[in-house]
Amino acid sequence: MSLVQFIKSKTFLKQLLFAVIGLIVVAFIVMKWLNISTNHSQKIEVPNLERLSIDEVENKLDDLDLNYVVIDSTTYNPSFPKKSVIEQSPEAGDFVKENRKIYLTLNPSGYADVEIPDFYGKTKRQAISQLKAIGFRISDDFMYVSDIAEDVVRGLKFNGKDLKAGDKVPKNSLIILKLGDGNGAGRFSQTSEE
Repeated sequence: MSLVQFIKSKTFLKQLLFAVIGLIVVAFIVMKWLNISTNHSQKIEVPNLERLSIDEVENKLDDLDLNYVVIDSTTYNPSFPKKSVIEQSPEAGDFVKENRKIYLTLNPSGYADVEIPDFYGKTKRQAISQLKAIGFRISDDFMYVSDIAEDVVRGLKFNGKDLKAGDKVPKNSLIILKLGDGNGAGRFSQTSEE
């Protein structure tokens, strides 16, 4: 029997019909199973979690059968409460299925510590611009010490304590500059103070 005769035979056509019907039945069963197993019609609206603490987030998401993962703590933002949610993904108002993970970014408990560079001998202007660039605030009340050089940095103070290069201070701290007054006769020592 040749290939053309076999294709035209009743046996082949019956087998082809059974195969097509079988594929249709299997496809129908798979589609029904997918609708059931993936909760196709179910959707939960993601709540707004911004400004909430982790305990509040956990309570809120448990009630909705959602999970959370803390992915990051960003730089401190004083307009948000400490250790509260700053960002979330998916966003509030999006629809998700149960047991979906909500990814959270938290506000740290305070500003990060920044290392103080060596400013001794730099001009007031250089020191102010560098300190502001690394995130510090500069006091308008400068401390002047007896020194031959005028407006040259002879030290830094934070909370009444002298700072030296390498000390760590929280970002956004108020720093007081100790500057030479231009009237001194000798070299100022970093440890002495007038």
